[in-house]
Amino acid sequence: MRIDRYSWQWFSAIGVLSAVVLFTGMASRVGYANDGQRPNVLFLAVDDLRPEMACYGMLRMITPHLDRLAERGVRFDRAYCNIAVCGASRASLMTGLRPTPTRFMSYLTRADEDAQHVPSLPMIFKRHGYHTQSNGKVYHHRDDDAAAWSEPPWRRATSSIWWALPENRALVEGRQLGPAYEAADVPDEQYPDHQICDKTLADLRRLAGQDKPFFLACGFCRPHLPFVVPQKYWDLYPADRIRLPDNMYFPHDLPEAFQYNWGELRHYHGIPQQGPVSEATARKLIHGYYASVSFVDAQIGRLLDALDELGIAERTIIVLWGDHGWQLGEHGFWCKHTNFEVASRTPLMIVAPGIDGGGVSRRLVEFIDIYPTLCELAGLPLPDHLQGKSLHPLLLGVDAEHKEAVFTRFDRGDAVRTDRYRYKEMRANRGLGDLEGVGLFDLEKDPDENRNVAEDPAYGEVLVKLRAMLDAVRAGYGS
Repeated sequence: MRIDRYSWQWFSAIGVLSAVVLFTGMASRVGYANDGQRPNVLFLAVDDLRPEMACYGMLRMITPHLDRLAERGVRFDRAYCNIAVCGASRASLMTGLRPTPTRFMSYLTRADEDAQHVPSLPMIFKRHGYHTQSNGKVYHHRDDDAAAWSEPPWRRATSSIWWALPENRALVEGRQLGPAYEAADVPDEQYPDHQICDKTLADLRRLAGQDKPFFLACGFCRPHLPFVVPQKYWDLYPADRIRLPDNMYFPHDLPEAFQYNWGELRHYHGIPQQGPVSEATARKLIHGYYASVSFVDAQIGRLLDALDELGIAERTIIVLWGDHGWQLGEHGFWCKHTNFEVASRTPLMIVAPGIDGGGVSRRLVEFIDIYPTLCELAGLPLPDHLQGKSLHPLLLGVDAEHKEAVFTRFDRGDAVRTDRYRYKEMRANRGLGDLEGVGLFDLEKDPDENRNVAEDPAYGEVLVKLRAMLDAVRAGYGS
């Protein structure tokens, strides 16, 4: 804003304090509708989602509705979960707290046990007059943090592990599940994620007519295993065009402490208990993953259409996040449960009133940043327990300063990711004991993390700096 002599006279007349209040009020309108109403929040979680849609510069997956969503707001190109396992990642995001070796450790994590003395994100919204509701897989456990929701959380019992064909359901026995993928010629309506979308659409229509704003969370289960979606989504991808990653090998010079047996996939029928899957199975798994993402994309399109039809899109914040990435054969690995880039990087998109669409931020961000961001956009006070940093400045200007590094962990491993490097350690006793292995990757020269350079003297100073950064975060594990 240009301040000429007439403007200066005006500022003098109202006083400096009044001017500050005025500009603060203008800034606080970001996130609000043009009529000053508090914004609604549509909070979309997608399980095991990799950032490989067209809007992320990739052409591997067909996702027109996710691409449409990206055009409405800001897409974060380098967003990272804080732990690559669903239950723990969700609890960390929803409480704004980092995982530690004793908090948010596995898929069985419950936020209301590991962080029972802090208010969760939906609880803060509920306390400030929002109607809060959860459909589908938001937390790992349907009844986790139950007091945070205005209505009991809704989810089908068979949402995640489900097959359409009875012959595949018949293969389930004990710890062995049915096949890891299935293409069935049945309608979308039979699938849990379509039903989760149906329930959310009904709630959107009901809540749009209420006076109070809403915080509506909707969690989709695909592309979580098994890759079970209708045949027409498989048909989007010709089988002869499915490509395997070119690094299906363990990184050079990396200690064996970082090896990973991807036990989650080995529970499925036809998957070997040891060793790699066949090339044919690898292609089927990748094909099924892509088909599953396209199926979820169709559900997201239904929700975006409903927001427009109901006339509430202009006063609704939309946040879309995947709870973590997913390995599709890179380094010989499948599933998540590591601190590699492909397991910890995930999509994050935020749409909000007053925010320009089509923005792309390359700043490093992490999931504990989402809680304070939503509070700022909705004008809610920030609880004093939060460990993240609001993304609000990045929504206003995608190149604003944010963080030098983000941190991830899983089980015995901890990692720090900076603009150029990823440094990680493996330690005994869930990461609290003796050092068992070190990895350092120069992502500028080696973006796929194929060669460990921790022993290269040329990286000595880098190693010392990153180790100190990781030690500083680890020192806070007691908090």
